[in-house]
Amino acid sequence: MTAALVPLVVLLPLLGAAVALILGRHRRAQMGVSATVLGAVVVIAAILLVTVDASGEGVVVAIGAWQPPFGIVLVVDRLSAIMLLISAIVLLGVLVYAVGQGIADQHRETPVSIFHPSYLILSAGVFNAFIAGDLFNLYVGFEILLSASYVLLTLGGTGERIRAGVTYIIVSLVSSLFFLSAIALIYGATGTANIAHLSVRIAELPADVQLILHLLLLIAFGIKAAVFPLSFWLPDSYPTAPAPVTAVFAGLLTKVGVYAIIRTETVIFADSDLSTLLLVIGGLTMVIGILGALTQADIKRLLSFTLVSHIGYMIFGIGLANEIGLAATIYYVVHHITVQTALFLTTGLIERFGGATSINRLAGLLKASPLLAILFFIPALNLGGIPPFSGFLGKAGLFLAGGEAAADASPGSAALIWIVIGAGAVTSLITLYALTRFWNMAFWRGRDELEGYESVLLNSVQEWPGANTATATARRTTPVLMVVATTSLVVVTILLTVFAGPLFELADRAARDLADPAAYVSLVFPGGIR
Repeated sequence: MTAALVPLVVLLPLLGAAVALILGRHRRAQMGVSATVLGAVVVIAAILLVTVDASGEGVVVAIGAWQPPFGIVLVVDRLSAIMLLISAIVLLGVLVYAVGQGIADQHRETPVSIFHPSYLILSAGVFNAFIAGDLFNLYVGFEILLSASYVLLTLGGTGERIRAGVTYIIVSLVSSLFFLSAIALIYGATGTANIAHLSVRIAELPADVQLILHLLLLIAFGIKAAVFPLSFWLPDSYPTAPAPVTAVFAGLLTKVGVYAIIRTETVIFADSDLSTLLLVIGGLTMVIGILGALTQADIKRLLSFTLVSHIGYMIFGIGLANEIGLAATIYYVVHHITVQTALFLTTGLIERFGGATSINRLAGLLKASPLLAILFFIPALNLGGIPPFSGFLGKAGLFLAGGEAAADASPGSAALIWIVIGAGAVTSLITLYALTRFWNMAFWRGRDELEGYESVLLNSVQEWPGANTATATARRTTPVLMVVATTSLVVVTILLTVFAGPLFELADRAARDLADPAAYVSLVFPGGIR
């Protein structure tokens, strides 16, 4: 029964996209289809997670009854189930936000006939990537993402968005070229693209061949995850899109690349050690990303650079190659998906309510709307790693894992680990400084302190929820749906702190699975590889 649910997480969004396209002239029907599909996926993902975690065994589905390694295999273990559930929750939350924005703007930013089918196709690509049991199906998931994300990125057809879209698609195609080349070489060398099968076959290749194949995959996934020095494209691409598109891109798409790196390092190349390289890349990604954030006056670009820098924490955890590091990485991935999405959604509210996203043009928002101030302040503290939030807990777990790895490492490796831990601590402090600086300027600073300030608020015809009537007048509305969606995701970030104990235990169980590649192989090949 559970196995029958696995293909539905991909099939339902694809069918929903087709139905939404047919219903192009019926906006409410399209919205209903999208919300129903993603709501169903949330339920299915929750069932899969509970079932897989309780049984301790994953679920494998051979499509068309073609058994591995010859057919397409869908695999759901603890890590896949966690990623499915959190991504489905975020996608549903952002959809509600987009519906609210579309209603208020009469769908200028997110044309319904285009947005909903593309959004569901993007969702299908994300879900497919998380359950793919072979490299080629993972590549298909990435290509589904690419085609849908280009459409979403260029919604509205402005010159700025088209330019950003062109950059994005060129970089994505280069990444796809590396990935496809790696698949071809891996298949030519081993005769298979099945991930579990490769765990055995790769070890039979000469060390230099393994290294080349390993690096090709890391380059392909590194571009998608936006690790340094392959992250140059992200700050110029994401901020130009509509708020809900930017939010889902920032929260989810880079994590698909991180997920692929986790699978590469723990299953395919479990015996090929590139930990030192990953530690260096992780440290550089943290530092370079956050230094870029310090120079930004626009909150969208600032958040884009912090997105890059915090990918470094995840790469650091993967590079540690121990169970504690993997568990902390899994928890941190879930934390970052929700916090980064919540911050970008809040930024959309700031732009709508204040008329800008630059600290040079914003002031007095705390007095005008205390609710908006809170919605930004909580995830900002969380991302900055202030106790007791999940950002602090995730970083503490990563640093603890680093200390344990350093204790067992050679002097040179131990020194590198401590250097990266130091870089992580500094990055966290700078993140906090950059975000609180924006909060102080946009929210705490009075309107009279801003030179040439005429009105921090857009005139609208309706008061924004939580706004102070003494300082807010109305010309544009900020619908309740947008506020509800943002508030819900902020609440989810708080729940990650409240239930940190059980979530860390779940992440630890998932990490134990990852630390034993033989468990993944036996899941896909219960009778052994013949």
